[in-house]
Amino acid sequence: MGVEMQNFSYDNAASRLRIMLRLSARTKHQFALILLLFCFALSAVAQVDLNVHPAPDFGEGVVWLDEGAPAPHHIADYRGKVVLLNFWWSECAPCLEELPSLLELHHEMPSLAILAVSIDDDQATYSRFLVRHHVDLITVRDPSESTAQLYHTDMWPETYLIDRNGIIRRKFVGPQDWTSPEIRNYLSSL
Repeated sequence: MGVEMQNFSYDNAASRLRIMLRLSARTKHQFALILLLFCFALSAVAQVDLNVHPAPDFGEGVVWLDEGAPAPHHIADYRGKVVLLNFWWSECAPCLEELPSLLELHHEMPSLAILAVSIDDDQATYSRFLVRHHVDLITVRDPSESTAQLYHTDMWPETYLIDRNGIIRRKFVGPQDWTSPEIRNYLSSL
């Protein structure tokens, strides 16, 4: 039982490639159909995976800006609402880049709960930033980054879209244009 070894040559490889390219149209269509079904199967698996991740609650280190404010203190308190959970900090240039469109989204879609979690260490710097940039959405300061760790966030800005049932539907990494029609349509569909 001997094994024949075939020497590789570019002529031999080119010949095989020509044979493969001469497959019948029917074979090519069958291959394309199999590839398409495989892609759909992968996409269905990825979609199922997204549907099973409940949003973690806020971490222990969260400092609410105004303890007297009637804002909920737990993600679960927002059940029934679509939530954008945005991680940022005041010295983050990409965070500053996306802030105007995030504020515009907040004003144009008031039913959308936007929660901004800052990792600023210094309370005074954080407060000055909020005043200087007219930030009027719900924001908390989490200098220990405990909430960011729960969400496995290590880049800023990062934003999580949480559906009405408290399930994470999408993660946005980097600055977004929250006024784009694609994002608005997606948010409206939830």
